[in-house]
Amino acid sequence: MRTVTAVAHRGDPYRVRENTLPSLRSALERGADAVEIDVRLTRDGVPVLLHDATLERLWKHDRPLSALSADEVRGLTAGGVPTLVDALAAAGEARLMVDLPGASAKAVRTVVGVIRDCGAEERVYYCAGAETMLRVRAADPAAEIALTWTTLAPARPALLDAVRPRWLNYRFPLVSRDLAARVHRDGYLVSAWTPDTKSAMRRLLDVGVDSITTNRIDALTSLRGA
Repeated sequence: MRTVTAVAHRGDPYRVRENTLPSLRSALERGADAVEIDVRLTRDGVPVLLHDATLERLWKHDRPLSALSADEVRGLTAGGVPTLVDALAAAGEARLMVDLPGASAKAVRTVVGVIRDCGAEERVYYCAGAETMLRVRAADPAAEIALTWTTLAPARPALLDAVRPRWLNYRFPLVSRDLAARVHRDGYLVSAWTPDTKSAMRRLLDVGVDSITTNRIDALTSLRGA
């Protein structure tokens, strides 16, 4: 029987502030198989959980993360922005899907290195666009990759050969039964992001996706259970 992986987008953001340890724990308590987190580097090269380039939206400080040390981030957010090491520990044996927005080659090497040092390679996989995933592949030949793809046009075979993804990761409105069947014929799994209505989730389950990333993990797990 096909099992659809339920991925919590940035934790459980409808209940708890995204990309925080309480949000990660809330998602896992509500049945998430994996939690998607966004990782960026501070000025002193510490990987932390933050989607945006600045602290403005979530933490009300209009300061770019790249200009702040890890200690400064901790002070400005009262410890609310966790390090990647903190998140790996908090997740226990659960899977983490690591998104790397705007990551340079150096940043990718740093993140991959931290994950390796924590012994977490087997429970971490990566998602982002082609350029970033090529950097991940260079840093870790064995990494599990979900290549984010935002068009209906198939990815070039040469790119797929270079990235070697396990998943193709699509915006959910793009996914149809025909697309899922094509991706499966090509030997990949289909991941979709980020539907938040039950009707959209139900449609994706019906057309044959292998994974859904959502902000409403409780809704997805209840549908999947039914």
